[in-house]
Amino acid sequence: MSLLIVGLDVTIVNVALPSIGRDFHASLSGLQWTVDAYTLVLASLLMLSGSTADRLGRRRTFVIGLLTFAAGSLLCSLAPNLTLLIVFRMVQAVGGSMLNPVAMSIITNTFTIPRERAQAIGIWGAVVGVSMALGPVVGGVLVTSVGWRSIFWINIPIGLAAVVLARRYIPESKALVARKVDVPGQVLVVTLLFSLTFAIIEAPSRGWSSPLIIGSFAVAALSLVGLLVWERRVFQPLIDLRFFRSAPFSSAAAIAVAGFAALGGFLFLNTLYLQEVRGLSALQAGLDTLPMAAMTMLLSPVSGRIVGRRGGRIPLVIAGVTLTVSCLMLVGLSATTPFTWLFTAYVIFGIGFGMVNAPITNTAVSGMPRDQAGVASGIASTSRQIGQTLGVAVVGSLVSASLRNGNHLDFAMASRAGWWVLAGCGSVVLVLGLVGTSAWARSTAQRTAQAINPEFLEGTTA
Repeated sequence: MSLLIVGLDVTIVNVALPSIGRDFHASLSGLQWTVDAYTLVLASLLMLSGSTADRLGRRRTFVIGLLTFAAGSLLCSLAPNLTLLIVFRMVQAVGGSMLNPVAMSIITNTFTIPRERAQAIGIWGAVVGVSMALGPVVGGVLVTSVGWRSIFWINIPIGLAAVVLARRYIPESKALVARKVDVPGQVLVVTLLFSLTFAIIEAPSRGWSSPLIIGSFAVAALSLVGLLVWERRVFQPLIDLRFFRSAPFSSAAAIAVAGFAALGGFLFLNTLYLQEVRGLSALQAGLDTLPMAAMTMLLSPVSGRIVGRRGGRIPLVIAGVTLTVSCLMLVGLSATTPFTWLFTAYVIFGIGFGMVNAPITNTAVSGMPRDQAGVASGIASTSRQIGQTLGVAVVGSLVSASLRNGNHLDFAMASRAGWWVLAGCGSVVLVLGLVGTSAWARSTAQRTAQAINPEFLEGTTA
């Protein structure tokens, strides 16, 4: 249920972006912030929330997250202007950061056999497809009939029901050894992500050479250097850099960034294209993207079963190829592109995204000790949110720059550079999927496990 409302929120908000833009007279960068304010806060707090749950109690943290998310949703529905909507989206994200990594930690500590765990994660991940399938349709119906504010109402009863069920059925659990909060590391992560995203989104309107944009990029670079230096020195770091010596673990993190950048960019560009260029209503746009969501829903559990039985290489290769092909098909969009061509591209994209999620999660979680499952799933989830944030920021900025320079006649032509970037993300998934599942990669995982902890071997070669 927690994954359902978080997934619904992504797709519903994307469908509502044109309506929000018209009501608040928002620029393209304003719409980017409506999406990225949420994913940025999620990415910044996921690792903190995961380790906090391991320390204070997973059920307690989970329930607090549900209540905060529901409260943020209510505030979003009441927002009087775009600025407050963005702020309330951040409140939502604070609650959302306590949901997915904590839920994954609960699953990981329930299913201790690697094959069963992979299958459980695949079933759990199928909810992503369900929410993506429901989101555009439900969002389209609500936006068309009631208005965009109603898209946030649906989170409230689901969230409150999940609170009741969690308190009744989920036993409380904690890590045997609690991690301390790495405050400097957390501050550096927040500074890095916000300064980088701000620079990318605002550069087209403020100018790439403006002191503010150059300063933001400089802050991001200094924050990254500071993070790498600090995390090597602190006793219990927010991000244990030693884990990235494992090629499968590093590949999983990078694949998560690339795969979810493709998703974030796809949803952002496609929603605006269907409604602004093709003149479809929110409901029609939601129905048109249903093939993509349906394929994701169908193939997520299939991917989980393949990972449990054969490992992650096959799903990752399929994902890399299909994501690349689908985005290449959309490079030449115009106002007259046949809908059969669009639907074919959506189906292929859905296959790719349905295949990519389970191998990411399984590799990341099985590459960490079970008593630090919150941290492990937090790293995987953070990589996903960073990818989604950067996907929206980069493709949105490319479109803004093209429109501002006057080199294109409409949004469809302005979006072509963005589709090329997203096709590149698919290629990254393919290459790293092959490299990260090779015999050499497995040997690096074993060496890393032995160097950190002899008991760390469990699951690192999955």
